[in-house]
Amino acid sequence: MSNNTNISEDTPESVWAFLRELAKNQAETDRIVKANALQMAENALQMSEAKRVLTEMFAETKQIVAANAVQMAENAVQMAENDRILTEKFAATAQQMAKTDRHISRLEKQIGGVSNSYGSFAEEYFYNSLKQGEKIFFGEKFDKLIKSEIMQDENNQTKGELDLILVNGKLIVIIEVKFKVREKHVEQITRKAKPFRIKFPEYQNHKIFFGLASMVFDEEVQKKCIENGIAVIKQLGDICVIHDENLKMF
Repeated sequence: MSNNTNISEDTPESVWAFLRELAKNQAETDRIVKANALQMAENALQMSEAKRVLTEMFAETKQIVAANAVQMAENAVQMAENDRILTEKFAATAQQMAKTDRHISRLEKQIGGVSNSYGSFAEEYFYNSLKQGEKIFFGEKFDKLIKSEIMQDENNQTKGELDLILVNGKLIVIIEVKFKVREKHVEQITRKAKPFRIKFPEYQNHKIFFGLASMVFDEEVQKKCIENGIAVIKQLGDICVIHDENLKMF
C-alpha cells in the first residue's frame, strides 16, 4: 500500500514573497513602535510640564500662605497693641470721669449749700418781716405766724413743706418762700391745700389763701400770681411789700 502525500516545495518565488511580507510587517511594527515611543515621549513631556506647573503653584500657594500667616501674626500683634492702648485710654478716661464726677458732686453740694443758704435767708427775712409787722392781708389781721411745717397725707407720706402760715379765727394764708420765684412755683403752691387740711384738721372750716414770697420777682411771674389769685410778697428796698388784690380762696 502506498502513501501519496503532497508536500509543497519552496520555490524561490515563494521565499521572496515571504521575505517581502515579513519585511513589510517588520516595517509596520517599527512604525507603530516609533509612534508609541513618540507618544510616550510627548506624554512624559506633558507630565513633566504639569509637574512643573503644579510645583510652581504649590510654591506660590505656600508663599501666599506664609505671607498670610505673617500678616495674621502682624495683625494679632497690632490688635494686641490696640487693645492695650484702648485699655489704657479707657482706664484714663474712667479715672478722669471719676474725678469729674467727684468735682461735679462737690460743686452740686456747694451750689446746693448756697441755694439752701439763699432759701434760708429769704425765709428768715420774710418771717421776721411778717412777725414784726401787723400781719395784715387784704384788710384782715392775723394773730398767729407758723414757720416751717412738714405736711403728710393720710398714709403718713410726706407731701411737702409749708414755709410760713398766717392764721386767724377764720382764715389761713399759706406762704411759699423762694429766693427767686419761678413760674412752676405758681402751680406747685396751689396743690398744698388738701395736704394742709389733712395735717391741720382743726382748720377744716377756715378759708385758705396762698402767697408767694421772694427776694427776686420777674414781672411775668408776678402777673401770673395775680391772675391765679395768689398774693405777691417781695422785698422793696428795706421793706416788705404785699400785693394781695384779686386773691382767690382754695
